[in-house]
Amino acid sequence: MNKIIIEVGSTNTKIDIYDGKDVKRLDELTILFKQNYKENNSISQNDINILFNKILELKKDYDDIYVCGTSIFRDLQESEKEIFLNNFFDKTGLHFNIISQEQENELTVLGATRFVNEKVCVFVGGGGSTEISIFDKAIIESENTSIGVMDVMNEFPDLADDLATTPLEKVMDYIEKRLNVPNNKADILILAGGGHEVFARGSGIKYENNTLYEDNSATIMMDIETRKSETKRYYEAISLNDIKKKVSNPDWWFATRAMCAFVLVVAKKIGAKYIIPTNISMVYGILEQNK
Repeated sequence: MNKIIIEVGSTNTKIDIYDGKDVKRLDELTILFKQNYKENNSISQNDINILFNKILELKKDYDDIYVCGTSIFRDLQESEKEIFLNNFFDKTGLHFNIISQEQENELTVLGATRFVNEKVCVFVGGGGSTEISIFDKAIIESENTSIGVMDVMNEFPDLADDLATTPLEKVMDYIEKRLNVPNNKADILILAGGGHEVFARGSGIKYENNTLYEDNSATIMMDIETRKSETKRYYEAISLNDIKKKVSNPDWWFATRAMCAFVLVVAKKIGAKYIIPTNISMVYGILEQNK
């Protein structure tokens, strides 16, 4: 039986389908929950309706649907949270599971390290939060920070322009002063929690096949020097407008330069030599946990 897992974040809503063997990305929506919340001091009803409509559309074809939310939803005032959860159940007939920052981290790390036998760092970046863990047969150290790509975009809106005018180094400095990072070091940095592989393949940056370990959900990699030079090129020479013309979800690319800066800050702090961009999210951990 097919199971649908919907992960609702501050910016991106990921919809995956599990057929009992494989996980496939069914759809991905850009719903700016956090950005619009800051503007209105409440969850936008229009954003909620977009989510409701998508779920009701899925219910026509699927019976087994699990919905969870992160970041902005755990930061709601208790009264607003109760109203949202009750309204969600009334409209969809489903429960909305608010995942704590610790749970989000653990579930994503569990999925990202299924085939890893050495010490690695797992980076889980989102619109409004960042989780970074050192894994060595288990999570040995984690750091969570309530800062994400939307915070950076609010500070440096030009990062969404065709070419960025704010230097990469200035964005990295802004992030580094605010981001909590583990003290442990690791040669391998796994990027999870979002479409990092989608970005690598669609942006035009250089990558190669992953030769460090075998995982069908982690098939590409780059060394740190390549990632540094290619990120700088993505800021200064790769046209974001050209990319948006070629992709099916151009809005998703809005904060990709901000995310690139996060990646380099984490890589610098943990001493990474290699970076593995993946599309792995909580869905893999949710399924592993429920085996």
